[in-house]
Amino acid sequence: MKFIYFSLLAVLFISCKNEKNASQIDFTAKNQADIEKYIADNNLNAQKSTSGLHYVVNERGNGAQPDAFSNVTVAYKGYFTDKSVFDQSDAEGISFGLQEVIKGWTEGIAYFKEGGSGILLIPSNLGYGPSGRNGIPGGAVLIFDINLISVN
Repeated sequence: MKFIYFSLLAVLFISCKNEKNASQIDFTAKNQADIEKYIADNNLNAQKSTSGLHYVVNERGNGAQPDAFSNVTVAYKGYFTDKSVFDQSDAEGISFGLQEVIKGWTEGIAYFKEGGSGILLIPSNLGYGPSGRNGIPGGAVLIFDINLISVN
């Protein structure tokens, strides 16, 4: 019985240790390479911010420009570098505060004005990190086609 107890403790300890190690993986270099490849493969004219976010402005827009504390309505499609879609809104978009979303959105949406559209290429450190979330694998680059409908 003691053997089973100690074996169970060892498995739990190793599992916790592996989870901790997985959450400490730095995907920065891999994400950068994946984003650069996606940009080249799709002939995009992307800008890179100091945080590592890449963005493409297709249409700057001409209305109000949000800041990190704004509430906005955005229509979007989210996908991975292999172009498989993991989420999207309808054409009317969804409304939310920019403090309630991933860092890549908080920063990226602010590059547009109302009526603007473009692409956000978000490294995992500005998305869901090394652990992932709800069907998004840890370390994943997230790409969003966005249309900023309004700053509310």
